[in-house]
Amino acid sequence: MKSLKLLIATVFVGLSLLLVQQAKAQCAMCTATVETNSKSGHNETKGLNNGIMYLLAAPYLAVGLCGWIWYKKYRRKDVDLNMLDQKIHLN
Repeated sequence: MKSLKLLIATVFVGLSLLLVQQAKAQCAMCTATVETNSKSGHNETKGLNNGIMYLLAAPYLAVGLCGWIWYKKYRRKDVDLNMLDQKIHLN
């Protein structure tokens, strides 16, 4: 059952990655300014791209930091495992 859920999730993610379309999310004024400046040889496009990457990375870093803090705070310490000294046969 677990492998079936994993297979379905993998197929869903794979199909959604294949069906990605380019988004035109900029306003007309921003698009015109960036295109004109890039053709003129100015570096405003580089700054715009860096700003987009900064805005893209910030939520991932915040979630990662919260996950790391949660892991460090709530993980179990000094857990006593009562293991048998005998060999365990899983067949």
